[in-house]
Amino acid sequence: MRVMDPLPVEALLADYPEPVRDIADWLRGVVLGAVPGSTERVRTGWRIIGFDLALGPRRSAYFAWVMIENVHVHLGFPQGVLMADPDGLLGGAGITKRARWVTMTPGARLPEPVLARLAREGARVASMSRSERFALAMAREEAVDR
Repeated sequence: MRVMDPLPVEALLADYPEPVRDIADWLRGVVLGAVPGSTERVRTGWRIIGFDLALGPRRSAYFAWVMIENVHVHLGFPQGVLMADPDGLLGGAGITKRARWVTMTPGARLPEPVLARLAREGARVASMSRSERFALAMAREEAVDR
C-alpha cells in the first residue's frame, strides 16, 4: 500500500481569498510560537491545519486547529470545553460537546498574546492523560452544581 504524501499547507490555503489566508498564516505563527515543539499538518478530510505536540517517541496530542472559510478563520481546540477561559472567548457551547473555538475576520482579530495563551492552554489540556481530563471535567461539573 502506498502512503500518500501530505498536502502542503500552502496548497490548502490557495483555495481561499487572500484576506483569510493572511489570518490563517498569522494564526499558524501564533500557535507554533506559543507552543514550542508543536508541528502542523493538513488534515485533508476536514480541510483544516491541525497542530500536534509530541509527548514521547510514539505519542502526540492533537491540541489545536486552524479552519479557513471564505469569510473568516477559526482557531479551535478539540478539548476546548476543559480549557480555562476566564474571558469567555471560546465559542461552540451548544454546538459541540467538547470542541471550542474563536473566530476571526479580516476586520476583527484578537490580540496575539490572548491567542497564544489559548494555544498554550489547549496544549496543556490535550497533553493530560484521559484520567486527568476526566478528573478536570468532574471538578468543573461540581463547581457548576454549587
